[in-house]
Amino acid sequence: MAPPMAPKLQGLGVFGGAFDPPHLAHVALVECAIAQLQLARVQLVPTGHAWHKTRALSDAAHRLAMTRLAFAHLPQVQVDAREILRGGPSYTVDTLHELQAEHPGVQLYLLLGDDQRRSLPAWHRVEDIGRIAIICAAGRDSAVRAWADPSDAAKNSSPPPDLPHLRIRTLDMPLMPHRATDIRALAAAGQPLTGLVSPAVERYIHEHHLYRPH
Repeated sequence: MAPPMAPKLQGLGVFGGAFDPPHLAHVALVECAIAQLQLARVQLVPTGHAWHKTRALSDAAHRLAMTRLAFAHLPQVQVDAREILRGGPSYTVDTLHELQAEHPGVQLYLLLGDDQRRSLPAWHRVEDIGRIAIICAAGRDSAVRAWADPSDAAKNSSPPPDLPHLRIRTLDMPLMPHRATDIRALAAAGQPLTGLVSPAVERYIHEHHLYRPH
């Protein structure tokens, strides 16, 4: 007798980033996306070669380990190392193409934090990204509301003229002031990270002496 087939995904969230370190605003965004978009799965995709960053990222093994710790309480989340394993510069559009091929017919939702949303015009092949996935941005400020989902006529206006093909929805969550840059500075000074990262991630950072000056 053949084993039962796994139920087909209705929607797949994709959330990429350096996760250096993963903090509580990252977790809140994923929790909101799961609840508001009714996602059965979210792929967490730590950045591989960060061509757009001026600083070197922490070792990939540490970032993967911290991401798994930060999201361990969410069974819908899978940490996906494909961009770390991919050689050369890694682009979101390539990851979305791969996931689209792996899950034909499934709607992809690209989850963005506020800082990522603001940088969208500079993304590699951003119009292709908009054709593949619905972009779901965190935040309640007016800039996010202006890019809201066209199906929500009461809240929407047209997307920016330089990004005409993007489908952008707002995740209803408060803006959170967490910044990885500030967290790394606190860790470098040996300061507590309570309320910024999960306790498990804080222990990992301190046990492995991450972000300490050499």
